[in-house]
Amino acid sequence: MNKPSPKRMCIVCREMFDKKELVRVVKNKEGQFFVDETGKLAGRGAYICKNEQCLKNLQKAKGLNRAFKCAVPEQIYEELREHAKR
Repeated sequence: MNKPSPKRMCIVCREMFDKKELVRVVKNKEGQFFVDETGKLAGRGAYICKNEQCLKNLQKAKGLNRAFKCAVPEQIYEELREHAKR
């Protein structure tokens, strides 16, 4: 029997997707941020869909700052844009 894939919500559009369809951003215990391509890094995570409009709205509204309750480096937003192009 196939196990259903876990669902996660995009922090921008608030829609549910399969976990594999989303990009995860992680903040580890040291306060460093990473774009988690494996989905398995330890730390607090936030999920974003690969929709270009969601990525634009995320940066415009500083959505990651709100999700992590702290300032997120601009480099993470750039990495997300690069990841979405792939």
